[in-house]
Amino acid sequence: MKWEPTDCRTGDMIRIRLGSIYHYGVFLSEDEVVQFGYPPIAAYQEQNAVVTVLSVDIDSFACGHIVEVAVLDRRERKKRLPPAETARRARARLGEGGYNIIHNNCEHFAYECVFGEKKSEQTDAIRQFWREKLGK
Repeated sequence: MKWEPTDCRTGDMIRIRLGSIYHYGVFLSEDEVVQFGYPPIAAYQEQNAVVTVLSVDIDSFACGHIVEVAVLDRRERKKRLPPAETARRARARLGEGGYNIIHNNCEHFAYECVFGEKKSEQTDAIRQFWREKLGK
């Protein structure tokens, strides 16, 4: 999957870079981005005391950072759910909790809404790093 700072469309998986990590969401409109918790930055520390799936406008999601859109290759386009289904899934999870940085984070959420299965390349990379470091 490639990422580009381009126009968002309903059902797109989007992200912002926050130092060495990314925060993910699902774009539905300029007024509605569904995300699992607020971006992990100081300005949202109080709101992230209890992390839930919530809806914000694109400016609140971006919090001053560049929004990148997932550009899917041919195989990924075949695998993705229709944009209307992605939007339905994202909205159906509003208010949901159970956040876990390793097993149930914002990337897992966005990927599941778009593709129907949980996945986080960030946590997969961390697991791989530690497997190699520990020789397993």
